[in-house]
Amino acid sequence: MIEIHLYGKLRGYIKESQTIRNNVIRIAPGLDETIESLLARVGINTEEIYNIFLNSKLLSTRSSMAKWLGYQQVRSTPFDWDLKIPVKSGDRIGLFGSDMAALVV
Repeated sequence: MIEIHLYGKLRGYIKESQTIRNNVIRIAPGLDETIESLLARVGINTEEIYNIFLNSKLLSTRSSMAKWLGYQQVRSTPFDWDLKIPVKSGDRIGLFGSDMAALVV
């Protein structure tokens, strides 16, 4: 299973049948699943996402402050929003909406 942790207004995407806690979706990965396909499958619009963390590392952000904050990163630039990143069972994804942008600062 993959855990998708949703924060801020993104919690509105959670259906009761998907929760294990009040802000987590647990979902089995599909064959050749990527973050992009996973978000499409659960119906989350990427335009509403401000920060994405994959296994506690920053994957993508819209915050220009990211380069000074010292987060461990999945790739060399966190400003890349190509979400064709493979995911597998056991992965944890953290999604923060624009209303939670201050968490990065």
